[in-house]
Amino acid sequence: MLNKKTNLTGRQKAAVFLIAVGSEVSSEIFKHLREDEIEQITFEIARLDKITPEDKEKVLVEFNELMMAQEFISNGGIDFARGLLEKALGNQKAIDIINRLTSSLQVRPFD
Repeated sequence: MLNKKTNLTGRQKAAVFLIAVGSEVSSEIFKHLREDEIEQITFEIARLDKITPEDKEKVLVEFNELMMAQEFISNGGIDFARGLLEKALGNQKAIDIINRLTSSLQVRPFD
């Protein structure tokens, strides 16, 4: 099983994500960011020499988990989300995702 932890910073994860989804999608995402955020992420994109397939997969899996949990929360609250995640992924994984998500609700994802 893939260890989903990376040593990448939030900005590096954002850069990997944008590279992974391609220029069309990335340019649409940039339209929703502040200029300073665009500059910071673009800097990280330029610095990334090579992205390993493992890091790319880990970033995409993390993003998917956060989006899945966000959807659960918006449809049924945090308790509903926790219950669904526990059933789908097990107790510890559910706790990890909920903790990351509640942190990201206070700060932007990948910050």
